[in-house]
Amino acid sequence: MIPMPPPPQTAGMGFNMPMFRDWVPRCIRPWIYVLCAFCIQFSGGMYLGSLEAIQGSTNFMIEDLMMLLYASLAGMAIYFPMLFRMKFSFTNQQLLITSAVVIAVTNLVTIHTTFMPLLLVVCFIGGMAKLQGTFELMSNIQLWITPRRDFAVFFPVLHIVLLTSIEGSAFLAAWFGYHFTWQMMHVFIIGAMCVVVGVQLVMCRPFCPMPNRISLRGIDFCSGLLISLLMLVLSYIFVYGDYKMWMDSRTLRILTGVALALAGVVVHRLLRVANPYVDLRIFRLRNIVPIMVVVTMGELLLGCEHTLEEILYTEVIRLEEHTKAQLLLWALPGVYLGIAIDLLWLKVMKWKVWKLFALGFGFILAYALLMYFRLDMQVNIEQFRLPIICRGAAYAILAATLMWALNESAPSLEQFFMGLFVFNIFHMYLAGAAGYGIYTHWFSWFMNDDIARYGQGLTLTRLDLSQMNYPAFMEQYIRSMMSVALKQIYGIVVWMSGCMTLLFLALDIPAVRTNVRKVPLWPVYGIEYLGRLAQRLK
Repeated sequence: MIPMPPPPQTAGMGFNMPMFRDWVPRCIRPWIYVLCAFCIQFSGGMYLGSLEAIQGSTNFMIEDLMMLLYASLAGMAIYFPMLFRMKFSFTNQQLLITSAVVIAVTNLVTIHTTFMPLLLVVCFIGGMAKLQGTFELMSNIQLWITPRRDFAVFFPVLHIVLLTSIEGSAFLAAWFGYHFTWQMMHVFIIGAMCVVVGVQLVMCRPFCPMPNRISLRGIDFCSGLLISLLMLVLSYIFVYGDYKMWMDSRTLRILTGVALALAGVVVHRLLRVANPYVDLRIFRLRNIVPIMVVVTMGELLLGCEHTLEEILYTEVIRLEEHTKAQLLLWALPGVYLGIAIDLLWLKVMKWKVWKLFALGFGFILAYALLMYFRLDMQVNIEQFRLPIICRGAAYAILAATLMWALNESAPSLEQFFMGLFVFNIFHMYLAGAAGYGIYTHWFSWFMNDDIARYGQGLTLTRLDLSQMNYPAFMEQYIRSMMSVALKQIYGIVVWMSGCMTLLFLALDIPAVRTNVRKVPLWPVYGIEYLGRLAQRLK
């Protein structure tokens, strides 16, 4: 069991940060760490905000950039079980300077090479450094945010930093790509990492919250490596699935077999090793499995942002990257609205989370309905602001609430961080990457079907080829079919989000929730039914 660090405060003096040198005013110390947290969070491997500029100067497809994104997310996910061990093994200077230097090197490499295997490794390591830096910074100001370690306050405030950085980095990358070149975003991040290193060297001293350092011996690094490899293989299958025609591709068939074999080896090792990298008994904790189901459904529905909206803005409406990034900034008001609702619900009113989940999925329902009825090639882009605000509110509500529920279900910090690891596996891969593959496959299928169906009416008796501009007509026809296909998929999202909203509204009724708990598991019910049937036959 990992012990809790002593709080960074002294008797009668309130909150204190002993890692800072004495000449730094105490009132600005937490704000310096907040600024450094934003610097770390704005970083990444390849920035999708400058997608068109990157594709124009390299041979990358959008699938390549998505693969690099999921490699970075895999590095972040795999590092969660290591966070507290690293914090109690090294000083704050060692952790933050190393994280900043690694991120700077990551951004330096990504602008000088297009070799995908090297970029995958670099982005994976960069994701680990990004999580380590963010955790070290935010954990040191936790008691400044909430002196009583109230996670109903800390998690919403943490998501202000996380979600603001996600939207802000995309806009900043597009801004640099529009006014300068896409490489300038990487140069800016390298400069920001120099600021983080400068703060640690000039303003801080080496400090570790535990006087007796924890050794890193006994960690099951082999399992962690196998899990990382499995995540990268799954990323490749889901991201390139539609491009390579799924199981029609020999490469994907081989990788599917490799993924199944790796999954078997990982589960066998985690069950056999004395100190596994992640304890599978985490799934026996109260409410862990329902939390994973909810996060999977939420991320699947919110996957519209990465696929459907990208197709809409890029191919149908044909917005320039900078204009698209400005439009997507409207997610930030929704994020702050969702965080305010979380704080009111969890901290002030202390209500149960069933209706809060229903509210989160209700915002997804509102987003999908608004997109469904406003989807058109001639629509004014200002009409997309309200659905983007609803999407931001839904993401903020579900993300902060699920993390709070996970903390309530895990009795210890060690189990909580193992739960975060599993949480992010479901969040990024079983929902995020899989959602990308599902939406791209649906779009291709609906697109081809619509072209075939509507094309049946385009006969020579209705078309006068001598009086029409055929290339312009076909371009308009394809764009209109894209719009119809997107509307069909948003219709599916409407039904799914509506069902999830009604489900959580029903679960908020105590009588319904009590009776649902009495229903046996389907395998148990099946075994009992077969037993009664056998007795009757006898």
